[in-house]
Amino acid sequence: MSLFSDNIRHLRIKKDLSQEIVAESLSISRDSLAKYEQGRSQPPHEILIKLSHYYHVSIDLLLTADIRKINLESLLKMDDNRILLPIVVDNNGNNVIEIVPHKAKAGYLTGYSDPEFIESLQHISLPFLGTGKFRSFAVDGDSMPPHKNSSFIVGRYMENIKEAKEGKSYIVITIEGMTYKRLKEKRNNTLLLESDNEFYEPFEVQLSEILELWEYAGSVASEEFDREDISKEDIRGLLQGLRKEIMYLKEKR
Repeated sequence: MSLFSDNIRHLRIKKDLSQEIVAESLSISRDSLAKYEQGRSQPPHEILIKLSHYYHVSIDLLLTADIRKINLESLLKMDDNRILLPIVVDNNGNNVIEIVPHKAKAGYLTGYSDPEFIESLQHISLPFLGTGKFRSFAVDGDSMPPHKNSSFIVGRYMENIKEAKEGKSYIVITIEGMTYKRLKEKRNNTLLLESDNEFYEPFEVQLSEILELWEYAGSVASEEFDREDISKEDIRGLLQGLRKEIMYLKEKR
């Protein structure tokens, strides 16, 4: 038995549904569904999608998480009422901001869909951010001045990658890792990302490789910015970033 087979069997029993009813709803035979639930056969992509929509649970969770241990009502519901993003709420049911520090970044790539991993992260609350789902990520390097390694970028979750806007900066989570960059250009199947520090060249990311996209919503610095740390390259990159922000705002008027 696999996690997937255990999950779809658990969801069916939890809803008190027979195999005949579910199979008929999916336009497959009862025997095929039984094989999927027993782990004796794997469904094709189109049936996997149908199962995801039928139970309102994302494919990602169906394949990688033990749903028997999850309170599905506490997860964020995406388009088509599908459940995708594990979130943490406070005692009043309000979303809190999970913090992904440097030491947890490697684990995040495999645990971003695991509610137990997300619950293990520390969290904060910033009520002035407004509506949306927010998460905070530690930043690396000098590619996005004035943010330093001690800074955390607070991002707003983007449900639809296609709604990303050129000129805005994003935390981009891919199968290769995470990065904080500005969106230079949206292309057919890729995003062209660039650093505010012009020392670094722009690069493309395939849309199919993006696991999560978080739009910049704020930042938290744990160290005071030292004037001696500001190099000419940092100043140039910072001014370039400000200039792009101003141009973007002018275009929107």
